[in-house]
Amino acid sequence: MATESGKTESATKAGGGAEEKTPAQIEAEIEATREELGDTVAELAEKTDVKKQAKKKVARTKAKATAKKDQVKEKAAAQKEAATAKASAATPDSAQEATQAAQNAAAQAAQNARQNPLAATAVGVFVGGVAVGWILGRR
Repeated sequence: MATESGKTESATKAGGGAEEKTPAQIEAEIEATREELGDTVAELAEKTDVKKQAKKKVARTKAKATAKKDQVKEKAAAQKEAATAKASAATPDSAQEATQAAQNAAAQAAQNARQNPLAATAVGVFVGGVAVGWILGRR
């Protein structure tokens, strides 16, 4: 019993007044400490793995670029829709309206030519000269 009391006294002194632990409790503490140390070592190894860190950074950068690309695509699609809507609002609704608009423009041009024949003649001469020069230049 003296040996037991000696162990108890040294365990009490070392433990700072704590109760004596059973071997199973001590083994459980040792196993928990090993797991903690294993996790710590794994974390340190991961932090020091330059190749792995570079791959993670590349993956994050790719994800950001993909998100930005998608955002730009959505914005472009919205702008395309707005431009299409604006163009359809500016264009005539039917071919008949387009024909009528062209006829009105031709009538307006004919009326302007009748009112100012000198300008119409000058334009005609210029167009004719360009056509003759083009034909002669092709030879």
